[in-house]
Amino acid sequence: MAGEWFFDKMVNYNDVSNDTSQCIICKGARRLCGKDRCPLMIKFYSQSKTMKLIDATDIEGSSPPAVFVGRYGYPKVDIGPLIPPEFGDTSIMDKPELWGNKSIDEITDFRFRLVRGKYRIDATDFKKGGRIVDQVQEMALIERPIDIEARFSSKPKGRVILDDEIQPFGPSARMDYMKAGNGRMHKYLERSFYDTDMKAADAVLNAYRNGTLISEIQKAFSVGTMGIDRNRRFVPTRWSITAVDDIIGKDLLKTTKHNNTIDEFRIYELHALDNRWCILMMPCTWRFELIEAWYPNTTWNPSGRQIEMISDCEFFDGRTEYAPIGGCYYASRMAVNELLMKEKRTAGVVIFREAHPGYVMPVGVWNVRERVRESLTGNPFRFDNLESALQHIDSVMDIPRKTWLQHSAVLRDYMIQRRIDDYV
Repeated sequence: MAGEWFFDKMVNYNDVSNDTSQCIICKGARRLCGKDRCPLMIKFYSQSKTMKLIDATDIEGSSPPAVFVGRYGYPKVDIGPLIPPEFGDTSIMDKPELWGNKSIDEITDFRFRLVRGKYRIDATDFKKGGRIVDQVQEMALIERPIDIEARFSSKPKGRVILDDEIQPFGPSARMDYMKAGNGRMHKYLERSFYDTDMKAADAVLNAYRNGTLISEIQKAFSVGTMGIDRNRRFVPTRWSITAVDDIIGKDLLKTTKHNNTIDEFRIYELHALDNRWCILMMPCTWRFELIEAWYPNTTWNPSGRQIEMISDCEFFDGRTEYAPIGGCYYASRMAVNELLMKEKRTAGVVIFREAHPGYVMPVGVWNVRERVRESLTGNPFRFDNLESALQHIDSVMDIPRKTWLQHSAVLRDYMIQRRIDDYV
C-alpha cells in the first residue's frame, strides 16, 4: 500500500547547506568556492524575475499541473500546488522527461517561477482536510496545465535549499484558499483513483505499463490517490519519487534477472550538465552498482580538497536495506532494467558517475534517471573482455581505474570469483 513503502525503506536526511562565511566574503563575485558560477546567484536571478510578479497575497496562473508534499513534521505536513504567475502552456515546468537538452540555468529559471502554496494536513487522515485536499488530489491526475487561483496569508518568500532528491521550486507561503479549473485526468491514474480495492503497487505498475510518465505516476502516488481505501495517505514528494522507481525497478527485475545474459562487455557513455557517465554491462548474472565521484567545489563536496566517492550495490538476491546513496540508486537501477527488459537479457551493471565543478547545484533524482535512460539509447562500445572495457573507461573518465576498483564491490567480486566459463 502507498503508506507502507516509505516506513520500511526510507530514512530522513537534513537539508544540506554550504559554509556561509565563505559566501559572505565572496558575495558571488570572487568564485572563492572554485565553481564556475555561483549557485546562490543563479537562484537569486531566477527568483528576482519571479518576485516582481508575486508581490501580492493573491496569485493566479496555469499550473503544469504540479503539486508538492512536504516531509517535515510527518505525519503533519504541508501540501499544496505549485503555481507560476503566468498563463499558458507551462507543462514543461514539471516534466523532467523533457529536460534532456536544458541547462542548469534554464531548469532553475522555470522551476523557480513555481510558487508553492502550503496547507497543513494530517497525511494519514487527510480526508478531514476539506476542499483544498480534494483539489490537490485532482490536480495531480490532470493531463494538461490548469488555471489556479490562490490566496496566501502573506507574500510568498523563499530560502536556499540544496536537495539532490527533488526538483527545485520557487518561493512559498501558507495558503488560505485555492480554486482550480477543470481538466481531463490521465486515464490510468483516474482508474486507480476510483478503484479503492487496487493495491498501490499494482496501480503504479498498471499506469507505467500503459505509457504514463514516471513523473506523473509519482505525483499521483504522493497525494493519496493509489492503494486500498483505508490505507491511502499522502506521501512526501521526495519519498514518492524513490518509491515509484523502486516499485517499477523491482517488478522489471522479476523478469530480467532470469533472462539469458548478454554476449559481450558493453560501455554506454554520456556527458551532460558537467557530469560524465559510463555504464558498464558485463555478460554475467544480475548484479548492480552505482559509484558516484563528487569533485571539490560541487554541491556535495563544496569545500573539499579531494574527490569524494560513494557507492552502493546489490547482487543476484537484491538488497533488503535502503541504499544510503539515496534515490539515484533506485532511479538508475530502474532505467537499466528498462533496457534489459526490452532486449530480454540480463547483465552485471556498474554505473560510473563523475560530477565535475560545472554541476553547481542539484536539480533532482530525475537527472540520474533520465541521463541513464538517455545514455542507453545510444550505440554501446563492445568488447571481448573486461580488461578492454576498463581501458576504454580509463580513456573517458578522469578518475583512474585503480580508484574505481577500490570503491567497487561488484568489479572486485567479478575479478575474483571463478565461473563455469573459466573451465570451458
